[in-house]
Amino acid sequence: MNVELLIVAIYSYLLGSIPFGLILTKVFLKKDIRKVGSGNIGTTNVLRTGNKFLAVSTLILDLLKGYVSVYVTLYNYEYLTSYSALICFIGHIFPIWLKFKGGKGVATYLGVILALSYKFFLIFGISWIILSIIFRFASLSSIISSLIIFIYVYFFESSNYLLILFIFFVIIIFTHKENIVRIKNFKENKIKL
Repeated sequence: MNVELLIVAIYSYLLGSIPFGLILTKVFLKKDIRKVGSGNIGTTNVLRTGNKFLAVSTLILDLLKGYVSVYVTLYNYEYLTSYSALICFIGHIFPIWLKFKGGKGVATYLGVILALSYKFFLIFGISWIILSIIFRFASLSSIISSLIIFIYVYFFESSNYLLILFIFFVIIIFTHKENIVRIKNFKENKIKL
């Protein structure tokens, strides 16, 4: 087996699997975030505790783990960059420490695309804000914004990351499948602007 593949897989997965939302709410609120709201460990559910500081902290830390994983790989094992990005992303969604029940991956995805290209990050961010203002659904905004990144790269960039960006888009749809059902049934919570 390629030792570099194993090294990258280990640090990418371990970074991705750190459940910052759970850790922060346990330490500062003495709550188990898995017993709040949707039970998810991500930023949106941490926000449901009413603590905006912890929600923002969760977003930043989940973003950073995706960024660090890809950044380290870019400069040490460049040919494994997409592999590292995917493994980190999977680590967040399926952390071994939480019986493989993690977050939906959007914040970690943000960190990954920031490491790949600041343009991807800006396009996603601007798209997400505009879509959130129009539709007021965080989940829908995330799905469509990840699609916009893929379309942008397909038409305007000569990039090696096209396949991994498509895979991310498909996985983000998968992790938001319950949100999609709720939107369809007019039961999804809207963002309060």
